[in-house]
Amino acid sequence: MIKLVYFATPEISVNALKKLMGFSDIHVVGCVTMPDRPAGRGNKLCESPVKKFALKNSVKLFQTPSVSKDRDLIEKLKALEPDFFVTFAFGQIISQEVIDIPKYGVINLHASLLPAYRGANPIQHAIVNGDKETGITTMITVLKMDAGDICLQEKISIAENMNTAELSEIISDKAPYLLYRTLKGIVSKQLTPVSQDENLVTFAPKFTKEDGHLNFGLTAEEFHNRVRGLMPWPCSYITIGDTCVQILETETIADETNVPAGTITDIKKDGIVVKCAKNSLYIKTVKPQCKSSMPASSWINGLRLKKGDRIGE
Repeated sequence: MIKLVYFATPEISVNALKKLMGFSDIHVVGCVTMPDRPAGRGNKLCESPVKKFALKNSVKLFQTPSVSKDRDLIEKLKALEPDFFVTFAFGQIISQEVIDIPKYGVINLHASLLPAYRGANPIQHAIVNGDKETGITTMITVLKMDAGDICLQEKISIAENMNTAELSEIISDKAPYLLYRTLKGIVSKQLTPVSQDENLVTFAPKFTKEDGHLNFGLTAEEFHNRVRGLMPWPCSYITIGDTCVQILETETIADETNVPAGTITDIKKDGIVVKCAKNSLYIKTVKPQCKSSMPASSWINGLRLKKGDRIGE
């Protein structure tokens, strides 16, 4: 029986936890997650998805803003005598003291094919950059971010219109099986981790709200990739006057029309076509400020804009 403590916070890591608990030779002896955080207009404290799952399934739960500084928690983790710590989108950097607690070390699941996209937002960066392929990696955790030896990897194709939420779901489904093979391989000594090639390292820093502000000076492909990559956060948007309009769903259209970028070239039943620096963008769904999502054609009609008008600053 392999004893592990699972360190995670967001929804993407819940499915992996659930499936790991389904293996007969895996015993999840505890979960560590971030503290409850205020959210919404009322700043009501909200539990993390991992916390909700742990409580519902009677898994010993620990919450801390910094596991590396929490002396009481460190002692409790030592008392569990785990074989592994498993981290998956945990949201904290852990100290060497914590890394040294489990018998076989700490295994991190990272949502890229390392050494590509070290950092906080690997899924989003892969889509924003227009990659056709990404993957998942299990690695030995060290103090340097995402720099440990690689255990196993699995490639995942990125479809043309796939967004971050859809890719995250695929990663969530595949993650527990890669983790399981990793844990079993290390215990049986049939798996030998290999070092990363530092010459191939790229980074995936966190996106900000400002990163979502787009304009039609981008190519249609660049605009489309940012729309699907930045969904659901920080979400892509354009500005018209003093208002922001979120762009939720798009497709690219080959188009050599010689008109300025931002020009509405067609209004269809369910969307609009807008010229970009190269080719055009078919905008299907938008969310105007303080309103619900709607077909882009309904939004344009409400503003009384017509074919030939320009939008986006």
